[in-house]
Amino acid sequence: MDIKKVGVVGCGLMGAGIVQTVAQAGYTTIVRELDKDLLEKGLGRISAFLDKGVEKGKLTPSKRDATWECINGTTELSDLADCDLVIEVIFEDLNAKQELFRELDRICREGTIFASNTSSLSITEMASVTGRPEKVAGLHYFFPSVINQLLEIVTTEQTEPEVVESLLVFARTTGKIPIIAMDAPGFAVNRYFVPWLNEAVRMLDEGWADIPTIDKIACDRFNIGMGPFALMNATGIPIAYHCTVSFKETKGEFYGAATGLTAQLEAGKPWDLEGEVDDTTNGEIGERLMGVVFGIAAQLVEEGVASIEDIERGALIGLRWPRGPFGMMNNLGVDRALELVGQVVDFNPSFSVPSLLQQQATSGQPWTIKDLKVEMKDNIATITMSRPEAMNALNEKVLRELKDVIAQLREDTETRAVIITGEGPAFVAGADIKTMLAADLTEVEEFTRFGQGVMDDIEKLNKPVIAAINGFALGGGLELALACDIRLASTEARMGFPEVGLGIFPGFGGTQRTTRLVGKGHASELIFTGKHVNADEALEIGLVNRVLPPGQLINEARALAVRIASQGPVAVAQAKRAINQALQTGLDAGLAFELEAVMETFTTDDQKEGMTAFLEKRRPEFKGQ
Repeated sequence: MDIKKVGVVGCGLMGAGIVQTVAQAGYTTIVRELDKDLLEKGLGRISAFLDKGVEKGKLTPSKRDATWECINGTTELSDLADCDLVIEVIFEDLNAKQELFRELDRICREGTIFASNTSSLSITEMASVTGRPEKVAGLHYFFPSVINQLLEIVTTEQTEPEVVESLLVFARTTGKIPIIAMDAPGFAVNRYFVPWLNEAVRMLDEGWADIPTIDKIACDRFNIGMGPFALMNATGIPIAYHCTVSFKETKGEFYGAATGLTAQLEAGKPWDLEGEVDDTTNGEIGERLMGVVFGIAAQLVEEGVASIEDIERGALIGLRWPRGPFGMMNNLGVDRALELVGQVVDFNPSFSVPSLLQQQATSGQPWTIKDLKVEMKDNIATITMSRPEAMNALNEKVLRELKDVIAQLREDTETRAVIITGEGPAFVAGADIKTMLAADLTEVEEFTRFGQGVMDDIEKLNKPVIAAINGFALGGGLELALACDIRLASTEARMGFPEVGLGIFPGFGGTQRTTRLVGKGHASELIFTGKHVNADEALEIGLVNRVLPPGQLINEARALAVRIASQGPVAVAQAKRAINQALQTGLDAGLAFELEAVMETFTTDDQKEGMTAFLEKRRPEFKGQ
């Protein structure tokens, strides 16, 4: 399902931001409002956003003009009939959203995907009024939608995998970092974030402290810039309140609005943040807030709503917390986290301790939080470097995960080809500088030697490896790409070795593989200057094989991998060995190795099957033997 034309219904503050985000990515975007006044106001808001981007140097005038050219305004729903995707961004009322989807279902072509930007309402119930529930999902943007990179893709039991895949591609090509959540109250982030806000109000109601003190303690404990009351003022008290109402209906009394939250909504005023902080207040306020977050995060995983990693990403990227719930629990100790959740239950018996959290505490082990995603499909393994909050930078943990995955793939006879790509705006933006700066000489040597070994494992893997370079590939990231057999780059990719600017130089094979691939002159210029090259420049000097639009990169990488996987696996593996050997030896030795490898393939069942199938004019059925 190729998304090219997008409709957005609603052009308020959030809707305008979504329109700008989509149009900036080059999608034809139609925005619909109820009447001309609302439409003109919304378009004016978008125009002002774009002008501000130019003023701040974040947009060029030509990019602003190109974005504006992609936007078309209308007051007629019928103008959305041939859109590939329609996103609703109207007010939070289930009946209104159902009525809109019912009308869109009547108007739009059969293949159109419908998405809701709701933060708390049921996607399943919205889908139920359409004749296409399999093509309905949630696209929950986070405020401010132009800047915040997180995008929650919410799926129902009926949402087709192809729809999810199309939305993942759409999210990434519009500059978002997607996480996936099942359709459940609050999805993967608001389920714990809104109760965190609500619990702060409960403590105010109970007289634990005043607003400035609660906000200050929350900021200190979570290492954030704005406390719960300041955040409610920024994002809107009604949003928090309506979420609590929705959550209470489905999840129970604990999630219901605190008395003070209801009163503040009715007063129609922001919270008064003025006042002196009481420094004598103990740490129980912070512990209670942490207990709420820990308990609900564990519930989400237990219920299968979202993975540990996606819940972490939600906090790190969407909420801009320096640690997610599971990272905080690991830092504090899972035993202590369990105690804090138990204390929340003491204050509010309608809450409960998740059995998953109890089991983890009993195990004595921290939560496992992976920085790589591995997807197996059609004999293809896709490895996604998934540490987008750090631009996928390489540290020891990431390298160990990568080494383990490569070792597993080496022994996996089902896998015929491998793709490595990155989540977010980077492929891999180098090694983790903070880690390296804190290390002593022995640790640096061990880290560098280990990194070289991982790159060597990739280069010598008995399956072809394709680097799908989606964004920045700098330093160790470019060295990772160079260890792969084939490199495809997005037009958004930027590559280089910035190490000399840090007083070091590439140490994961960059000086060696770059020279072998593009020659001494190009390698010297790249490494000595630390300059970045764009995808076209990289193609010109032979650093990459092909350059593709962002929306086509992964599909093309998969198509190439599928073609490779359809060939004789033993022959491909031996050919890879022979090609690599050519870089290590002189011509005579290389030819001798090639002869040896060719003769080995003639002892395999695959060789007999391949040639027999050719003569019989049928597709071969290779077994890898």
